Amino acid sequence: MPELPEVETTRRGIVDYIKGASIKNVVIRNHSLRWPVDKKLPQTLQHLTIRDVQRRAKYILILFDSGTLMIHLGMSGSLRITDNSTPVEKHDHIDIRFNNKHILRYRDPRRFGSVIWCSEDINSHPLLESLGPEPLQKNFSDAYFKKSCFQRKRSIKQHIMDSHIVVGVGNIYACEALFMSKISPTSQTGKLSEKRLERLKESIVEVLSSAIEQGGTTLKDFAQANGEPGYFQQKLFVYGREDKPCFHCQKPIKKIVQGQRSTFYCPGCQKN
Repeated sequence: MPELPEVETTRRGIVDYIKGASIKNVVIRNHSLRWPVDKKLPQTLQHLTIRDVQRRAKYILILFDSGTLMIHLGMSGSLRITDNSTPVEKHDHIDIRFNNKHILRYRDPRRFGSVIWCSEDINSHPLLESLGPEPLQKNFSDAYFKKSCFQRKRSIKQHIMDSHIVVGVGNIYACEALFMSKISPTSQTGKLSEKRLERLKESIVEVLSSAIEQGGTTLKDFAQANGEPGYFQQKLFVYGREDKPCFHCQKPIKKIVQGQRSTFYCPGCQKN
């Protein structure tokens, strides 16, 4: 599933092509996504001009004067900039065509993504209003993070993957940040010292920033907006490396299951 770095990479890949562009028309080939695409969307968007392209958590927000188009890539979705010379393929469900001849093409083989029009304040939308802060913004501070951990009894990995605490720390990046901060994923959140929590918060920011710089992680079928794969997978220290030697201490990487998700960690480097 595309996580925050992959979604941010997609946003950066499309913004320069479509910001300030006017929509010529919209073609919907399949309305059956996670939630049905509004049949009136083509007439709603026609002739509108894009003011900006932003991201909130794993949602791409295309801003207009009259509302916001909120796009989620689901498990396998992608957004690509193309034109009329590119053939339409089986899973290309939506084309947004611009007067500058560019096409923003939404592809989603599993159809778990969504394309939603919101004419109200986008931050009050039910899918966004209860989300925690962005990990790369100032309100994800040391003080905020420490407070969120106070007296919590659940595991630290489950805590940092909770989107009500902080958005975008998906399974891959949670494993990597915990390894970087030398904290066991099974550590009880409320028992970690302030110093270790500060280091973990720094590691979350560092690992997500690095993943964005590398264009995301190529696992299964993620690719950037230009069709190129992401390269952060080449830098993974623990995720997907079960039984392989740790790059630091040479002990084999272990795999456990937490909250129905696979967790990878080094028992030599990471301590409770």
